[in-house]
Parts: sequence; structure tokens; C-alpha cells
Amino acid sequence: MIILRILIGILLLLLGRKLFWLFVAGIGFIVAMDLVIRLFPDSAILVAVVAGLVAGVIGALLAIFLQQVAVGVAGFLAGWYIILSLLDAFALAEMTVPAWLLAIFGGIVGFIVALALLGWALIVLSSLSGASLIVQTIDLDRSVTILVFVLVAIVGIVVQGRTLSRES
Repeated sequence: MIILRILIGILLLLLGRKLFWLFVAGIGFIVAMDLVIRLFPDSAILVAVVAGLVAGVIGALLAIFLQQVAVGVAGFLAGWYIILSLLDAFALAEMTVPAWLLAIFGGIVGFIVALALLGWALIVLSSLSGASLIVQTIDLDRSVTILVFVLVAIVGIVVQGRTLSRES
């Protein structure tokens, strides 16, 4: 499971925009797994993986056939996931504002950004999602986790940004 999460994180980090369907499928897979684990902590890991695979396939099909809808949905899910990951990383889950409300706000921001700035939105959202997935999977001290998250996200943005500028 750890290797799969890191592999998906690296693919999202470096190829999220270029392989758009992979970004949508990957973020659908990760969010669905995360939701099943959070909502049903006693369920078998197989249930989370199956839910993730189903969401990933649906996301990939959306990306192929309904690109604008998929961009908006992927932006929303990425924003949702990034906010929850940051709340976990900074241990802010016990705030006065419920985590789910902040996650919805992050999802709305991700949705708007994804539709407004398609290329760069995919780069930033897929890099942040990939970095989140990677640092969540590796057990590090909180301050080291934040540093690694920022550095890995920057690497993803730079790598994908270079491919975008070469294509323009």
C-alpha cells in the first residue's frame, strides 16, 4: 500500500497535467480511499482500495469524455484533499471551524482555480496533491514534513512548468 501511494504521488507530482486523465483518476482514487478510511475506520483496507479504484475509473472516464466537468471535479477534490492534508500535517483538526467545512471551502477554491487557469491549475493542484500523498505516506517529524512537502511541491511545479513552457 505504501509503495502504491508513493508511486501515485510521484506520478501526480511530475505528470499530473500531461496525463490529465491520470491526475483525475489518481485524485479520485486517493480521495475515495481517504474518505472510506476516515468514515469507516474499522473497514478492511480492501474496501478502501476498491472504492478508490471505482472512483479512479470514473474520474478517468470523465477526463476522457467530459474534460471541463472532470477539470472542475478534479479541482474540487484536489482542493478538498489538500486542505485535509494540511490540517493533518499541522495538527489543526481540532479547530473551532469544522474540518469538513474548510475542506469544502478548499474544494470550491480548487474548482474555481482549475476552471480559470486550466494548465497551471493542473500543474499546481497535481503537484500539491502528489506532494501531500508522498509526505503523508512517509513518517517524518511535523516540521520536517512541512519542509519536505514544500520542497517536493516546488519540484513538481518546476518540472511540469518546464514541460508546459516547452509546449507553448
